[in-house]
Amino acid sequence: MTHRKKVVVTGASGLIAGLMLPALRERYDLTLLDIRTTDREGNEVEGVQIADLLNRDRDAYRHYFRGADAVVHSSFVRADDPAQRFYAEHTNVEMAYNVYQTAWEERVRRVVCISSNHAADYYERLILKNAWDFVDPDDRALSDNYYGWAKEAYEHLGFVFAVGAVNGSPLENVQIRIGGPRETDVERCRLGDMTCVRRALAVYISRRDLDQLIIKSIEAPDIHDAQGVPFQIFYGISDNARAFWSIANARRIIGYAPEDDSEIRFRDQIVAHTDAASAQRDV
Repeated sequence: MTHRKKVVVTGASGLIAGLMLPALRERYDLTLLDIRTTDREGNEVEGVQIADLLNRDRDAYRHYFRGADAVVHSSFVRADDPAQRFYAEHTNVEMAYNVYQTAWEERVRRVVCISSNHAADYYERLILKNAWDFVDPDDRALSDNYYGWAKEAYEHLGFVFAVGAVNGSPLENVQIRIGGPRETDVERCRLGDMTCVRRALAVYISRRDLDQLIIKSIEAPDIHDAQGVPFQIFYGISDNARAFWSIANARRIIGYAPEDDSEIRFRDQIVAHTDAASAQRDV
């Protein structure tokens, strides 16, 4: 009988977790945690258990982590009030610490953290202005907003745990900078707005590619970097011809082999946009 890994998913009622859950349910024994049992539309998410991962008393939820092979951390606190965004994101960093520390204490092998392309979104603005060409995950993470700053902090904190100097032994850590996991980004662009189209095509990730990336990040036997630290940052995009983020390390280290390309997936919409752009230039 094949052993089914035990995987904890935090933020299990959230958007990204909702995309992943069907594939994860088929493959793993899941423990689903969130502060609510319904998704954004109010639909009940089967199997979610209530846990406040902001609680500094980790004994309140450590039993959920006990015996797990991996944690997929996708919880976060949202702040709609601009004046509160820094404090909300600071809270998110504290929650990431609680998850990492509890996972380490309960001898979980690996945490796969749902980061975001916004951890380095400063470069994207330059790319879309033709002042920068490409971003590699090993480049210094730079953001100009609190959301991206917090994602940077998740990543740096994950590296601290992966090195193991603080606790005396490492916690394996993968950070996935999710791109655009939507089928609607190209059609949302104003007709003929090729900068918007370029961005949408570059960052797209299909559902099956997202599933593959998460699963391989959980299961890859070895994620050590060149210095022997079990830590990686992967961009979460498909095999997009117009990509400006590198997925070379994901291909090499965990065998990520994305099946989709946004240029093929959205070819009809691209034609409509290019025709409109051409017509606008001819006016």
